[in-house]
Amino acid sequence: MSRRFEWEREVAVRAVREAARLCRAVAAEIAPEAMAKKDKSPVTVADFGSQAIVAHALASEFPDDPLIAEEDSAELRQAENAAILERVVGHVRAIRGGHGEEIDADEVCRWIDRGGAGDYCDRFWTLDPIDGTKGFLRGEQYAIALALVLGGEVSVSALACPGLDAVFYAVRGEGAFVVPLDVPEVPGPPVKIHVSARKDPAAVRFCESVESGHSAHGDAAAIADRLGITSPPIRMDSQAKYAVVGRGEADIYLRLPTRADYREKIWDHAAGAFLVAEAGGFVTDIHGRPLDFRHGRELADNRGVIVSNGRLHDQILDAIRELQIV
Repeated sequence: MSRRFEWEREVAVRAVREAARLCRAVAAEIAPEAMAKKDKSPVTVADFGSQAIVAHALASEFPDDPLIAEEDSAELRQAENAAILERVVGHVRAIRGGHGEEIDADEVCRWIDRGGAGDYCDRFWTLDPIDGTKGFLRGEQYAIALALVLGGEVSVSALACPGLDAVFYAVRGEGAFVVPLDVPEVPGPPVKIHVSARKDPAAVRFCESVESGHSAHGDAAAIADRLGITSPPIRMDSQAKYAVVGRGEADIYLRLPTRADYREKIWDHAAGAFLVAEAGGFVTDIHGRPLDFRHGRELADNRGVIVSNGRLHDQILDAIRELQIV
């Protein structure tokens, strides 16, 4: 592997790995009765704690790089959320305290607020501190997704998927790789991943979101029927869907529009889409256009996201046109 973006890659992988440790620690504290009461405070704690960890890592190594992230600390600073803030600080200390840092609530909130950038510039990072919050609460799939955007194109991405026990990363022009989430004492070399070569509709599998509010399941079923795909969809939360397509366990991921005015957030797709592209796959919107990261916090010029191993991509786009999915 070349040394291009080596430091960015190392920092990104380390940051999402530490954030995943924090998220797992929070998840381990979730009691069954909290789930029964639909208590969302654990995911709130993990979400803010994860963003604090990653934002601090980036600020320490790349202080001039803006960060576009999902959260800010305004809600966390409210008096009624003091107990949640205290829990966030406690979990951040558990991860970062061994580095000899004095960490208090104001410090953690400042780290979180580093993610408040919103305007496009030629070099910035984008972060989803927990992608798949309902998956996190169910003990299923979620991800910590981080990407570096240069000149409007993703150049480095890191995707920690605790449910897959893995960190996936990609560097422009060098491919996509997977390493263990928990670092062994003598870590082995990263494993390069590739999309599948499947193109027989009878063998093809596609992914979609668990929540129908995130993607139009009916339209996805119509596309599958038009292509002759007979296997039921793999439904999972988060950008873990990109990971399973990237390493060839599924072949297609459909994120279809659910309403005319909705635009995808960049942090929901930057890391995963780049991973699939570097693994040899194709990623476009429903009109066949590449994802455009030059419009701040949203994919303002794109509608939906179509991800594939490339073998059936044109057929998927044809089906979308024929079905008049807009």
